[in-house]
Amino acid sequence: MQTTFTEEQLKDSGTSRANEILRACVHCGFCTATCPTYQVLGDELDSPRGRIYLIKDMLENEREPDAKTVKHIDRCLSCLACMTTCPSGVHYMHLVDHARDYIEQNYKRPMSDRALRWVLARILPYPMRFRVALLGAKIGRPFARLMPDARLRAMLEMAPKVIPPVSRNDDPQTFAPEAPKRMRVALMTGCAQKALNTDINDATIRLLTRLGAEVVVAEGAGCCGALTHHMGKTTESHATAAKNITAWAREMDNGGLDAIVINTSGCGTTVKDYGHMFRNEPLAADAARVAGIARDISEVVMELTKDDWQADPEWAAVKATPRPDEGMVVAYHAACSLQHGQQIKTHPKTLLKKAGFTIVEPKDSHLCCGSAGTYNLMQPEISGQLKELKVKSLEAKNPDIIAAGNIGCMMQIGSGSSVPIVHSVELLDWAWGGPKPPALDGRTTGKDDIPRLR
Repeated sequence: MQTTFTEEQLKDSGTSRANEILRACVHCGFCTATCPTYQVLGDELDSPRGRIYLIKDMLENEREPDAKTVKHIDRCLSCLACMTTCPSGVHYMHLVDHARDYIEQNYKRPMSDRALRWVLARILPYPMRFRVALLGAKIGRPFARLMPDARLRAMLEMAPKVIPPVSRNDDPQTFAPEAPKRMRVALMTGCAQKALNTDINDATIRLLTRLGAEVVVAEGAGCCGALTHHMGKTTESHATAAKNITAWAREMDNGGLDAIVINTSGCGTTVKDYGHMFRNEPLAADAARVAGIARDISEVVMELTKDDWQADPEWAAVKATPRPDEGMVVAYHAACSLQHGQQIKTHPKTLLKKAGFTIVEPKDSHLCCGSAGTYNLMQPEISGQLKELKVKSLEAKNPDIIAAGNIGCMMQIGSGSSVPIVHSVELLDWAWGGPKPPALDGRTTGKDDIPRLR
């Protein structure tokens, strides 16, 4: 694609990066075939190619964003399926993120939009605030139908039936390995996940320590910044991300880290991009170091089990013992941020098969479920259509369980399906010596009696 940015415009690093991305696009339209919003809306401007034209026009002319441009960019899920499909390597993620930052700085949204975004940015990244909000939403849920705004209804309907108690495993501390130590890792405990489902981190810690990892929950680490980053609130997202970078760099310099383990793939995609996000800031070097060792939980478990683990006496005993999960059919939902954002497509399925589960995949597994961070709250109608399609395709496989690697997907799909949904790591923990995932019995929290070092 030909661009006409001036030399003065290209002095801005965001514009310069946008120019590189735009020039890589060859207008082929392959992206339209895998774009979820184009699939349900059928509008060229709701496809990556259409949005690229809108962004190019807006940035080149340095014009104030109009309502039409904002509408179509807001409708983008940032699922990044287009990046998987694109034969030219167009880095759409960096382009749309820059466009959102530009819109945030140059467009005055209607009061209702500004208020909603302000609330979400100040509640979701903070676990205790989020817990209070969920309690309020739970109380107001019976009155959801009375709400005139579909987004307010979506916020009330988001509240789970049971809000889990706080897990003390999420506090800063170190967990000792149960097997001979093979690596030292930091676990990102997240933000919304700590309020919505504490079982995921508990299972992660149990599994990693059983495999010989010393697990550190670093002092000062918290929200990855993704939620505000994708709203274009760059200052806020960088402020929370900087706390993580500082906390993990400190652990790298003191005890050393082999990996930063992330069990929410939406967060993983963002943390792995810290090097780009902070490329022009004082934390650039540390941000690049952190991004360089950020790993999805499936990557780390693959590493820990790649050698002669099947010949190990303890593992042999586990494999030889009949377990209640043997033969269970698991429908694997591939989170967009994992399969497209991080290009991790086989690890979770490989591990679940190793653990003895029968894995099935739904039709059009590349399509988004409609969660996408705060998308299900800000674009509930489109999100609802995508949820319906995803649930239908998963349930068509007649699974005993649905597994996913991202809390947002779990909440989205779980709200529309009667099939139990759990995190992949919970199933691995169960199959390899841990307790049965509480969600499979209709419970919401499991054990937390994990040995600590400090």
